[in-house]
Amino acid sequence: MMEKWKMEKVLSRSESESGNDTDRIMYARSQQRNFTKMPVTGGTPVTQEVAIAFRSIVFGTSVAPPRGEWLRTGFVFRDADKELAYGLKAPRNGCRGLLSVVQAYILKQLLFERKDFKKNEPVMQPEMLLRPSRGKQLEALWLAISDILWRIGEKTKAVVCLPQDQPYVSHSLNYFQDSVTEKLHIFEIANLEELQIFIKRYIHLFLEEPGPGALLLLYSAVATRGTKNVISDIMDEKGYLVTGAEEGSQSIIMLLLTGRATPYLHNGVVYVGDEEHYAIPQFGVLQRSEIGFLLFDEGVEEKAPGSRLKTPSLPIWVVCCLGHFGVIFNTNRELLRNYHAERRFELIYYTCGGSQCQLTVDTRHDGSSTQVSTSEDTASSSLANLEKLIHTKWQDAHIHWNGTSNFI
Repeated sequence: MMEKWKMEKVLSRSESESGNDTDRIMYARSQQRNFTKMPVTGGTPVTQEVAIAFRSIVFGTSVAPPRGEWLRTGFVFRDADKELAYGLKAPRNGCRGLLSVVQAYILKQLLFERKDFKKNEPVMQPEMLLRPSRGKQLEALWLAISDILWRIGEKTKAVVCLPQDQPYVSHSLNYFQDSVTEKLHIFEIANLEELQIFIKRYIHLFLEEPGPGALLLLYSAVATRGTKNVISDIMDEKGYLVTGAEEGSQSIIMLLLTGRATPYLHNGVVYVGDEEHYAIPQFGVLQRSEIGFLLFDEGVEEKAPGSRLKTPSLPIWVVCCLGHFGVIFNTNRELLRNYHAERRFELIYYTCGGSQCQLTVDTRHDGSSTQVSTSEDTASSSLANLEKLIHTKWQDAHIHWNGTSNFI
């Protein structure tokens, strides 16, 4: 049984250390701030059985080294108080899909979960909310991570995996050390507020660059869902999460968005079979998602997301266009609740690689043949493919490109 994290122990330790010299760590220049490096205390040390299970369900094997990018990709923000300050940045690798989901939840926190609003205070314009200070960036990150794990745990618990300095699993024929998995301590937390405080305390472990921040979140998601449940979600006893997909597998995206690592995007349960075989249930999205998902890829129309992903409760979508992940969003919370608001509206597209563009989607059908105005060459492959992706949600809409579009 995992040892539950005790709030009073953490707080008392913090108070007792407050008068002592503390180790400080400087992160990448983009972080621009010193952080107290709090050592990980408590929890349950990882066993060989658990370490092998984690590596097998995530990477497919425990006897070979994991893909290197997962050991050196953390959550790094762009410069605070500037344009794109809301954005994470990362090279194009297998972690990009996971980071895009976290980016979507960061936008949720910045735009729609503001808790410091005071009565009679002027409403802050979305443009300012998207230029957060360093403190707001970090707050949005730990709240986003907490939100993701709490939803995976069905709002009853979350399991967090964090490394210490001491390895608990030796290098052997059955296990290849990676400097992270064998050092994990596992914490089970059954209260959302305690989870948020816990993630805040150890946020520096997710920020390190290079560092395993993305892997720690993925391990925590798997532990919260349960390795047996993840295998059941994938519907393949030999399946695993980190596949050969350039920017990450669909199962990772669905695990973080919906709480189930399903490879299927349709609504509900579909039974697949024929006269000679029993019908097998394929579990898709069981309820409306808070953050949406849109997909465009050549020849995969049958895998199109269902309405529970296309029409989320918030106007934020993780998107995958020809295998490349990003997010699109609108700053009006009521967009998908008001038919009139959805007739003509703005979208912002962003990727962790630095691509950004703004566009207007016009769904009105007045029979006119108005020429779409654009400041970019819409014949270019990037813009044309992005238009096709948007049309998977708003079919036949006119798309107007605004300002300068930057694709990386």
